[in-house]
Amino acid sequence: MDVYLHMTKPAFDPLLAARIEACGIVAVLVIDREEDAVPLARALLSGGVTAMELTLRTPAALGALRRIRAEAPEMIAGVGTILTPEQVAEAFAAGAAFGVSPGVNPRVLHAARDAGLSFAPGVATPTDMEIALEHGCTLLKFFPAEAAGGLAYLKAATPPYLHLGVKFLPLGGVNANNMASYLSDPLIPAIGGSWLAPRDSIQAGDWATITGLAREAIRIIQSVRGK
Repeated sequence: MDVYLHMTKPAFDPLLAARIEACGIVAVLVIDREEDAVPLARALLSGGVTAMELTLRTPAALGALRRIRAEAPEMIAGVGTILTPEQVAEAFAAGAAFGVSPGVNPRVLHAARDAGLSFAPGVATPTDMEIALEHGCTLLKFFPAEAAGGLAYLKAATPPYLHLGVKFLPLGGVNANNMASYLSDPLIPAIGGSWLAPRDSIQAGDWATITGLAREAIRIIQSVRGK
């Protein structure tokens, strides 16, 4: 852990992490048309969700990000499915608030640190966690959460690293039925919610459904947190 222990600047901005924790959920989505970006962001905001991850699975993602930054700046808009250093540079240039990857590619982690992009790599094993920690990452995406063993697995695998301040954003099989159990654990400041904005709802412009799903998720979060 020598590299990690000598890092002076966290890989994820603490103030940004606190804003995401205050919301409790990051909407994870696939967008096919740039023109859907702003109404989608506003639909999520109307439901109380203030953080979103635009995945780089379609050519529209970065253009959508630029539109959100310009027209819905209150949304914390990041970029996910970052697989290469080049995508780190593209996300940063487009104004991403943060970046997320499904795994722990050291080249991607180096590029994110060099760019100054807050970054949460994906982890599923202790080896993944150690690679992330060596690069100064303590806010980690736990993926695929349910398939990897869920909260029980995470609580069993993380004790050797808790003194280093690790926290996890679980994604993959997390939904309205099990999100409360994740959020009740201090390891979890927020979850990833891919069900909040279904791709078909976005394509249909069904913003009311997305607002309703967001509102229900926030209700659950507030219930868990006693608000």
